[in-house]
Amino acid sequence: MSNYALSHLDHLESEAIFILRETAAQFENPVLLFSGGKDSIVMAHLAYKAFAPAKIPFALMHVDTGHNFPETMVFRDDFVAQIGARLVVASVQKSIDEGRVKEETGANASRNGLQTVTLLDAIEDNQFDAALGGGRRDEEKARAKERFFSHRDDFGQWDPKNQRPELWNIFNGRKQHGEHFRVFPLSNWTEMDVWQYIKKENIALPHIYFSHEREVFERNGALLAVTDFVTVQEHEVVEKRIVRFRTIGDATCTGAVESEAADLDAVIQEVAAARQTERGTRADDKRSETAMEDRKKEGYF
Repeated sequence: MSNYALSHLDHLESEAIFILRETAAQFENPVLLFSGGKDSIVMAHLAYKAFAPAKIPFALMHVDTGHNFPETMVFRDDFVAQIGARLVVASVQKSIDEGRVKEETGANASRNGLQTVTLLDAIEDNQFDAALGGGRRDEEKARAKERFFSHRDDFGQWDPKNQRPELWNIFNGRKQHGEHFRVFPLSNWTEMDVWQYIKKENIALPHIYFSHEREVFERNGALLAVTDFVTVQEHEVVEKRIVRFRTIGDATCTGAVESEAADLDAVIQEVAAARQTERGTRADDKRSETAMEDRKKEGYF
């Protein structure tokens, strides 16, 4: 008798692929939210495996703030071409130009929160009825409240106190006209699981995730990179440091960490010893104690 045993990564992969296939079966027009960050890259990789040898049966959508790290954009376009997927780009700049949102001003201005309107408009314009996201419960307390299939009303809003029960692997995707679902196949993964899976599957990532020399400055406890989208104040000191990023988002609010981790093994060791949460460098989460939950209730990712 053969010894057939699954690792914890095999279990997580199997669960995520089941949810991806269940989403394709229950919804008419799902879309996979793709930022070029490690979680959405793993999601796209899982979707590719879930439906191979056929192509991924839904589009990838990037909500583009226009304030992205250039390395991420180059990687995004190369990755999408490599897997033969269809990419939908929803532009925050377009939302600003149309008067749908008002750009923030001041030293700490960011387009991160403006993405909500652009996202909801794109979901409605394209008639998407499910948006697959790479959110994980270990990232942030508001994300820990999400179900695998998370209902959104016809205004795109989320009510964490009124979610449908999920018993075993029974997912309820029933909805009224105009409503949609957010689906989170990586809910049970941790940051460490993601990195170990990336190593196991030999998945390519933007090099911004690995240590490199970069011009940075400190602001409100975060180490921000010098980009065209951030104005360095007179009292702020720009210096070159060896850094990497644990998350990738809008360049105006995504902080770096000082790190010598230049490859996957070193990153995994660093994550195992980390005392700060993955999103601890994100200025957008520090605007208030409930910043993420407030954004999610309005329709954020």
